Amino acid sequence: MADNRNADVLRRIISYCREIEETIRRFGKDYTVFAQDSVYRNATALCVMQIGELTTRLTNDFKQTYTGMPWTQIKALRNVVAHSYGKIDVESLWETITIDIPKLKDYCSDIIQQFDVLTQESANDPEDEQKIPGISMD
Repeated sequence: MADNRNADVLRRIISYCREIEETIRRFGKDYTVFAQDSVYRNATALCVMQIGELTTRLTNDFKQTYTGMPWTQIKALRNVVAHSYGKIDVESLWETITIDIPKLKDYCSDIIQQFDVLTQESANDPEDEQKIPGISMD
């Protein structure tokens, strides 16, 4: 059950990563444009905030198992963006969306693939079939 929850959260994180990538495509991968265009910055900052919020929905077991991402720092960045009131470090946000977000998307995608493989293997293994309490299948 927790794996399904974590997988759902990861899919939503990936979706926000893709939104950031689409925003970069629309506006162009140009720091000067980013620094001067508040619509560009705000669109990406909102996605970064949502990603940070979603990390709080991942189980502690998941975060302890999958240590390839700094989950606590991602949440902390959400707080910086949410509470900075227009004083976001533009250069840091640019680095986040152009360097960190693609890595996060790839990492989450890899985990989803692992979950899918495990789920399929489990579905194909008759020994792993769920037993209904009180009902014998013999």
